Amino acid sequence: MLSPGVSPVPVRPQTSLWGAQLKTAHRSRRLVATLSAALLAGTGLTVAAAPAAHAAASDAVAKLPISSYSALAVDNVHQRVFVADSNVGYYLNSGTIAVYNFEGERLTTLTTNQAHVSGLAVSADGSKLYAGLRDRVETYDTTTFQRTAAVAVGTDYCGREVAQSSGQLYFTTPNASSVSQCATSETHLAGIVNGAYTYTGWNDYGDLLLESGAGDRMLMGQPLNAKAADPFLAVYDTGNGALVRNAARRFADDAGDGALNLKDLALSADGGKVAVADATAGTRLLNTGDLSDAATGYQALPDGATASAVAFSGDGTYIARGSAATGSVPDLLVQPADPGDSTTPLEFVFEGSLDGDRVVPRGMEWSADGSRLFAVTTNAAGGQYWLHIIKPPAVQYDARFTGGLTHSPGQAVAGEPLAVRGRLEHDGPAPAEPLKVRATRTDAGGTHDLGTATVKADGTFTVLDEPDLVGEATYTVSYLGDLTHRPATDVTHTVTVGKAPTSIALTAPEEASMSGGIEITGTFTAQGKALPERAVLKVVREDRLGTGALSSVTVAADGTFTINDVPRTRREVTYTVSWPGDGLHEGSTASAEVYVRR
Repeated sequence: MLSPGVSPVPVRPQTSLWGAQLKTAHRSRRLVATLSAALLAGTGLTVAAAPAAHAAASDAVAKLPISSYSALAVDNVHQRVFVADSNVGYYLNSGTIAVYNFEGERLTTLTTNQAHVSGLAVSADGSKLYAGLRDRVETYDTTTFQRTAAVAVGTDYCGREVAQSSGQLYFTTPNASSVSQCATSETHLAGIVNGAYTYTGWNDYGDLLLESGAGDRMLMGQPLNAKAADPFLAVYDTGNGALVRNAARRFADDAGDGALNLKDLALSADGGKVAVADATAGTRLLNTGDLSDAATGYQALPDGATASAVAFSGDGTYIARGSAATGSVPDLLVQPADPGDSTTPLEFVFEGSLDGDRVVPRGMEWSADGSRLFAVTTNAAGGQYWLHIIKPPAVQYDARFTGGLTHSPGQAVAGEPLAVRGRLEHDGPAPAEPLKVRATRTDAGGTHDLGTATVKADGTFTVLDEPDLVGEATYTVSYLGDLTHRPATDVTHTVTVGKAPTSIALTAPEEASMSGGIEITGTFTAQGKALPERAVLKVVREDRLGTGALSSVTVAADGTFTINDVPRTRREVTYTVSWPGDGLHEGSTASAEVYVRR
């Protein structure tokens, strides 16, 4: 049974890291009222402890114990963060809910046996966690993490959305019998209204998204899919237990262009504006009353960034805009919610195995006081996930590469060490820890990660490498920023990598006799990458009777070799020893002249 409503917990004003007072900063995503029902037995619940997160570019980063993602919810009373997976591949798959504190320490992991989980939400008083499972909505105590209630709902094979508005609980149920049908299945909106299971009658194709907010408003948005070429966005009035659709909009023009490509949606704290993460158009800002475009919108996301998530801070002063980007292109902007405010956004880059590579759709929430932003990222393959806990600083300072890059030695050689040097400058105070830059080399074999290099106090850095292919190699150095420094524009430097030199040195007698024969010793030296096999040298003898090749000689492991010959005539005899080279090494030649007596 669902109680008619819950009064919000008052939050004492605090001074945020931006210097403003943020009073009620908890965004209303996936918050539901108190749900009470008879405790159902038969479904197991596993609780497991886990270690703390590690520090990174964010204030804390936790590697999530999940390989898929569905929902994020925040309990501000007990300072808990809940992250759920989306293990919907098989109808008996279990679900995982990872529980963290505001410092990034994993407190426990809840396992919903044989029932995937999606649609997390926390009650307004922070006492209960609600989880949308395959065939029910379950309630958990947020202090003991024990299940306390469950209500049977329509069976879901795809993952459902859960939202609370005006004290009522609403959730979606896709009408699909397998995961392959989810993208285009007909999804129904149902609810527990005034304590009774209610079928609202609203439905459409695709995984419909829900978002509740101030003023008894709830948003429902449709993702782009094969059965919805022109998806909709709608605003519902949920007052008095009713569900009345107000403004609605489809975005495509008469030619079919400009359709909504929805990834996330949010209501401003006063309910007057709607922000939409559109993977095609970027961040749309709309007027809630009629969903028309706001007079002033947000600046475009950085080139190369695709919108994936959006979240307003509690009093609507700030907006966080998540995206999918690569390299030093920011994945997250935090800026004033007023698009007319030209304050430079805070920029954050997530890249690599310690941070993930992009912000997931529906992957951001704020703490109630607005001091922390919680963001879920994933890697490029979408199989690993991270939870970032960010305390946005009061200001970020610019950083820039100056003077370009140089290299030494001047002639780069395959298989030989090469140093690439540059300088990174930054504004603001000296960092507590040295800054680091990342470098890659791109050559005919692809792009190779060269790791990081530490920036010295004077701003200089050195990237060490050993190129292994002949031809052009382009070095790209990136500074991805940190909490107090913005990313710098990448700097590149192209080097022509030549073949490694080789040399042959001969030691021969000045004179010899025809009867005693000739012995010539020598050494073969090859720089750069080691030869795959011992070198075989060509030997040519030239005398007054003509020129002819002798037996080739194989160089020993220590680089030495010996040539023995019985000259066929008197006077000057010249011995020429050569190696033709290979793909990574130059060839070399040496000659020795011996005067032959009878």
